[in-house]
Amino acid sequence: MTNIVETYNLTKIYNKTIRAVDDISIEIQEGEIFGLLGPNGAGKTTTIHMLATITRPTSGSARVGGYDVLREPRKVRAITGYSAQEAGVDEYSSGREYLTLFGHYYHLDNRTIRSRVDELLELLELTDAADRLVATYSGGMRKRLEIGTALMHRPQLLVVDEPTLGLDIQTRVRIWDYIRALNKDGMSILLTTHYLEETDKLCDRVAIVDHGRVVALGTPDELKGEIHGDVVSLTLPVEEPDQHAQTIEKVRQLLSAQPFVKDVQPTAEALNIYVDQGGVAVPQILRLLEASGLTVGEIALARPSLDDVFLKYTGRKIREEKGKAVGARAAWIRRPR
Repeated sequence: MTNIVETYNLTKIYNKTIRAVDDISIEIQEGEIFGLLGPNGAGKTTTIHMLATITRPTSGSARVGGYDVLREPRKVRAITGYSAQEAGVDEYSSGREYLTLFGHYYHLDNRTIRSRVDELLELLELTDAADRLVATYSGGMRKRLEIGTALMHRPQLLVVDEPTLGLDIQTRVRIWDYIRALNKDGMSILLTTHYLEETDKLCDRVAIVDHGRVVALGTPDELKGEIHGDVVSLTLPVEEPDQHAQTIEKVRQLLSAQPFVKDVQPTAEALNIYVDQGGVAVPQILRLLEASGLTVGEIALARPSLDDVFLKYTGRKIREEKGKAVGARAAWIRRPR
């Protein structure tokens, strides 16, 4: 299968010391939804900025649709649609006017612009609000409009940075539906996210990114399959805050020594205990802790998640934080074609 994106040792260093992206090599196939999953500051946005020709790589190379991002940036932009992390839309234009403006940015003729605007308004369920000021739009409507601007020129690749950041779950599901519909029509999609559920539900493959490096890559099921068995999540009541860390370490050592426990990973709030048979292990864990005079706060049993995969490779869980707009959208559209 042909690759729509190929990167080789792609690296971005700021101020000669800050390695935002560190030697990333990935291949994204035509027609797939590919996710970059990781916490804020992991290097996801910097990576897609280099692919969208917003930021120049320090070293390494990248090709989009066969075009080199450094030597052929205009050709890359001609086949790429970019939607920024936050919808920085013009509140004093209508939705129709805003989409029309982007049609001119892409040098489309007036007839094509009118046709595309009507198509996109219908696709994004904004027809009824097309002639209202964007200032009256909800957050979800603004995000859909922002995605619409990236689709005006029918790109081969849609690059979406945190498509549902800060949106309620109902709106997130609708955005997911739009992305699936675009992909079903043949569009390749690259998205960044720190939402585990988003990756699980949308992505054909995912690269888990941390500190600028790809630490794991595969389908969501393949990655979760690396952690065999069940996950028991255990919290301990904080009776003596000064001694809490020591108590957690005592429990970790106690459980790590048990033959039925494969691994124990501390998190900020709990201990994750990896076992083959969770239903059998839970009562054994409770008996062990009771015999040692330790009190359990909460205990839960679950199948492995992508968060467990991230924990395995990095020693911590993904921090689900709100990000800030990076202002890259305007820089991208102002570049001459």
